[in-house]
Amino acid sequence: MTPAELYGHPKIWLIITALGIGTFVLRYSFLGWIGNRPLPEWALRHLRYTAVAVLPGLVAPLVLWPAATGGHPDPARLLAAGATLAVGLASRNTLAAILGGLVTLYLALWALG
Repeated sequence: MTPAELYGHPKIWLIITALGIGTFVLRYSFLGWIGNRPLPEWALRHLRYTAVAVLPGLVAPLVLWPAATGGHPDPARLLAAGATLAVGLASRNTLAAILGGLVTLYLALWALG
Protein backbone atom coordinates (compact mmCIF):
# COMPACT_ATOMS: atom_id res chain seq x y z
CA MET A 1 0.00 0.00 0.00
CA THR A 2 1.48 3.35 -1.03
CA PRO A 3 1.44 6.42 1.24
CA ALA A 4 -1.01 8.10 -1.14
CA GLU A 5 -3.46 5.21 -0.71
CA LEU A 6 -2.90 5.14 3.05
CA TYR A 7 -3.21 8.86 3.81
CA GLY A 8 -4.63 10.48 0.69
CA HIS A 9 -2.99 13.26 -1.33
CA PRO A 10 -4.17 16.28 0.74
CA LYS A 11 -2.91 14.75 3.98
CA ILE A 12 0.48 13.93 2.43
CA TRP A 13 0.87 17.53 1.23
CA LEU A 14 -0.10 18.78 4.68
CA ILE A 15 2.60 16.57 6.23
CA ILE A 16 5.21 17.73 3.69
CA THR A 17 4.29 21.38 4.28
CA ALA A 18 4.41 20.99 8.07
CA LEU A 19 7.82 19.31 7.88
CA GLY A 20 9.09 22.06 5.59
CA ILE A 21 7.89 24.80 7.94
CA GLY A 22 9.36 22.97 10.93
CA THR A 23 12.72 22.61 9.18
CA PHE A 24 12.70 26.30 8.24
CA VAL A 25 11.89 27.39 11.80
CA LEU A 26 14.65 25.21 13.27
CA ARG A 27 17.27 26.56 10.85
CA TYR A 28 16.07 30.17 11.06
CA SER A 29 16.09 30.06 14.84
CA PHE A 30 19.81 29.33 14.75
CA LEU A 31 20.83 31.41 11.73
CA GLY A 32 18.31 34.25 11.69
CA TRP A 33 17.54 35.07 15.30
CA ILE A 34 20.98 34.53 16.81
CA GLY A 35 23.09 34.61 13.63
CA ASN A 36 24.42 38.13 14.19
CA ARG A 37 25.44 37.55 17.82
CA PRO A 38 28.66 35.89 18.91
CA LEU A 39 28.19 32.40 20.32
CA PRO A 40 29.57 31.56 23.75
CA GLU A 41 32.97 29.87 23.84
CA TRP A 42 31.50 26.59 25.15
CA ALA A 43 29.12 26.39 22.16
CA LEU A 44 31.91 27.09 19.67
CA ARG A 45 34.06 24.42 21.31
CA HIS A 46 31.30 21.82 20.87
CA LEU A 47 30.47 22.89 17.30
CA ARG A 48 34.05 22.14 16.24
CA TYR A 49 33.29 18.43 16.64
CA THR A 50 30.15 18.38 14.50
CA ALA A 51 31.82 17.04 11.35
CA VAL A 52 33.82 14.52 13.36
CA ALA A 53 30.58 13.19 14.82
CA VAL A 54 28.47 13.30 11.65
CA LEU A 55 30.86 11.64 9.18
CA PRO A 56 31.24 8.35 11.09
CA GLY A 57 27.47 8.29 11.52
CA LEU A 58 27.06 8.51 7.76
CA VAL A 59 29.78 5.99 6.92
CA ALA A 60 29.24 3.31 9.59
CA PRO A 61 25.99 1.90 8.12
CA LEU A 62 27.65 1.69 4.70
CA VAL A 63 30.48 -0.33 6.19
CA LEU A 64 28.51 -2.57 8.57
CA TRP A 65 25.35 -3.11 6.48
CA PRO A 66 26.27 -2.41 2.83
CA ALA A 67 23.50 -2.59 0.26
CA ALA A 68 25.88 -4.30 -2.18
CA THR A 69 25.90 -7.43 0.01
CA GLY A 70 22.27 -7.39 1.04
CA GLY A 71 23.03 -5.84 4.41
CA HIS A 72 25.60 -8.38 5.53
CA PRO A 73 29.07 -7.29 6.72
CA ASP A 74 31.70 -7.64 4.03
CA PRO A 75 35.42 -8.30 4.72
CA ALA A 76 36.49 -5.95 1.90
CA ARG A 77 34.58 -3.00 3.36
CA LEU A 78 35.76 -3.76 6.89
CA LEU A 79 39.37 -3.86 5.64
CA ALA A 80 38.88 -0.57 3.80
CA ALA A 81 37.42 1.08 6.91
CA GLY A 82 40.35 -0.17 8.98
CA ALA A 83 42.85 1.06 6.40
CA THR A 84 41.15 4.46 6.26
CA LEU A 85 41.34 4.76 10.02
CA ALA A 86 44.98 3.65 10.12
CA VAL A 87 46.11 5.98 7.33
CA GLY A 88 44.15 8.86 8.84
CA LEU A 89 45.66 8.38 12.28
CA ALA A 90 49.17 7.93 10.88
CA SER A 91 49.16 10.82 8.40
CA ARG A 92 46.60 13.24 9.91
CA ASN A 93 45.59 13.89 6.30
CA THR A 94 41.96 13.45 5.25
CA LEU A 95 42.71 13.03 1.56
CA ALA A 96 45.37 10.41 2.24
CA ALA A 97 42.93 8.51 4.47
CA ILE A 98 40.23 8.56 1.78
CA LEU A 99 42.65 7.42 -0.90
CA GLY A 100 44.06 4.69 1.36
CA GLY A 101 40.57 3.37 2.02
CA LEU A 102 39.65 3.58 -1.66
CA VAL A 103 42.71 1.65 -2.79
CA THR A 104 42.22 -0.93 -0.04
CA LEU A 105 38.55 -1.41 -0.94
CA TYR A 106 39.24 -2.01 -4.62
CA LEU A 107 42.21 -4.27 -3.94
CA ALA A 108 40.20 -6.28 -1.39
CA LEU A 109 37.22 -6.59 -3.74
CA TRP A 110 39.56 -7.74 -6.50
CA ALA A 111 41.43 -10.21 -4.24
CA LEU A 112 38.37 -11.62 -2.48
CA GLY A 113 36.30 -11.78 -5.64
